[in-house]
Amino acid sequence: MLFDKFGRQHTYLRISLTDNCNLRCFYCMPEEEYAFAAHAKLMQPDEILAIAKTFVSQGITKIRLTGGEPFVRKDAALILAGLATLPVELTCTTNGVRVDALLPVIKAANFSSINISLDTLNTEKFHKITGRNLFDRVWSNIGLLLESGITCKLNVVVMKGLNDNEIIDFVALTEKWPLEVRFIEFMPFSGNKWTNNQVFTLREIKDAIQKSYTIHEQVGSIHDTAKHFHIAGHRGSFAVISTMSEPFCAGCNRIRLTADGKLKNCLFSTHETDLLTAYRQGQPILPLIQANIEAKAFALGGQLATDFTQIDADKLQNRSMITIGG
Repeated sequence: MLFDKFGRQHTYLRISLTDNCNLRCFYCMPEEEYAFAAHAKLMQPDEILAIAKTFVSQGITKIRLTGGEPFVRKDAALILAGLATLPVELTCTTNGVRVDALLPVIKAANFSSINISLDTLNTEKFHKITGRNLFDRVWSNIGLLLESGITCKLNVVVMKGLNDNEIIDFVALTEKWPLEVRFIEFMPFSGNKWTNNQVFTLREIKDAIQKSYTIHEQVGSIHDTAKHFHIAGHRGSFAVISTMSEPFCAGCNRIRLTADGKLKNCLFSTHETDLLTAYRQGQPILPLIQANIEAKAFALGGQLATDFTQIDADKLQNRSMITIGG
């Protein structure tokens, strides 16, 4: 079992398949021209499966695939098929652009849910945020997932002055659609020009929604990253991931494996452990995994202030979001 020095057991592994993406969201991939990792430096399908098996043998029960955009990999179907053989809950975060192309594979892999990153319901604003005019395709693919009976969650990064005026529009979707809308506070990463005055907090999100609806908080798990809410009579629900204003580190059970095979024990950790090189050299990786998790800081990678208004983003030591994995 994988425990850190605070006694937290880690059962949830997020695996990034690539740092490549077919969108250019400014807070994730700040530059249009980007030097993607060479394919040979990425974990290959057999390596992903073998490394994942090591984690599963140590109590990992849930695996989420991320990117970049995981479905842009040409061998995505092969990776999904391999991971589907493991005794874990398998899920994914995607921008939704290629869901239609991979829907048969998604069904065959028996995903428990799919998270779609969608920060606006406005076509023009979608183009502004992502640099691509693909809103209609993403929206159509959300419908395909729902028609296929696959649980669908919408990840909405909320930023003041950009899309905070759409919160009610997103919540309104949950009346007739069995969606979970997940509002995410804007977080700092290398190059994304984060400032604390862009953060729209949990309290502000709740206040905005309560002007139109009576909301009810749901009891969650100690491991939840989101605070869950529902509105009477709505088929769906909404949640808020309050990393900045109300961190949830005490019950953290998550670890991340980057596309180039580096283990991060926190989204904001400064330290990484190179599992891929060790694996390719025939070295045992379990001791490396155990040491990495044992060294995990209690909160926010040990480098972010718990008061987000005191964070100096220029002093952070981290990758860009796209090279970590969502």
